[in-house]
Amino acid sequence: MSLFSLITVFLLEQLRPLDYSRWVADPFLAWADFLERRFNAGSYRQGMLVWCLAVLPPLLLVGGLYFLLYRVHPLLAWGLNVAVLYLTMGFRQFSHFYTDIQLALRLGDVERARELLAEWQGQPVSRCSPGDIARISIEAALAASHRHVFAILLWFVLLPGPLGALLYRLAHLLATHWRQRGPEDSFGKFPQQIFVIVDWLPVRLTAAAFAVVGNFEDAVYCWRSQATQWDDPELGIVLSSGAGALGVRLGVPSSETDALAESGELGVGEAADADFMQSAVGLVWRAIVLWLMMLFLLGLASLVG
Repeated sequence: MSLFSLITVFLLEQLRPLDYSRWVADPFLAWADFLERRFNAGSYRQGMLVWCLAVLPPLLLVGGLYFLLYRVHPLLAWGLNVAVLYLTMGFRQFSHFYTDIQLALRLGDVERARELLAEWQGQPVSRCSPGDIARISIEAALAASHRHVFAILLWFVLLPGPLGALLYRLAHLLATHWRQRGPEDSFGKFPQQIFVIVDWLPVRLTAAAFAVVGNFEDAVYCWRSQATQWDDPELGIVLSSGAGALGVRLGVPSSETDALAESGELGVGEAADADFMQSAVGLVWRAIVLWLMMLFLLGLASLVG
């Protein structure tokens, strides 16, 4: 059932991409802000309370509905799986930006590529060189493929029904939303800490998948030696492994611009360009196929057992 649910969602997203902000992020964050206004006095315990009030009721509601539908008929439960995955994966919400930027760079329309990247990342990029545009796009795509595909896929398999996918997405939304407060804010610490726990295994399995389907030796080397140079060391694991697997250098701007300065250099090999953007697409899709094959083999083994 899990494999068929995932394949169905991939097909649905190709046919009808979801407006993720409108249907998922904005409503949930509005609910979280409503709770914050009533319970936030700046303490760590209140951050924990608001996180539980924001996340646990949707989980209990969806979990109860799943088991109820499964008792009526497994096909109804499968339909709920597909609906929740469709709302939580969001593969196409970043892929169309990436594809359009790559096309603009190949056509030599750097200004159009800058406009698309600025819209995607929400920051001015008027001083970006073509190499910087390609580099930032690859970094964002590798991070987004982890956050919106691989991590969701893993948690969907680990917990019954759609609970894992929903847990990861809500935890990620809250951690991202309250990260803007800064490290000194006690209220936002618990969402950050719980997300590190939730994301610990997915980060490492995503990095391992990139290594297996790419340049294994360079991916492992970059993972072990460069991941901690990133501002977010956990995400640095994914990006360093992906950069090594592709044989591309990420993290360091090719032109002088304060807006693009990152933590440190990741990867080995050549500077990023439009050709490496295409290679990154292939890397992500090979990793997806690998995960789906593993899921198929696990399902087959359970049937044989």
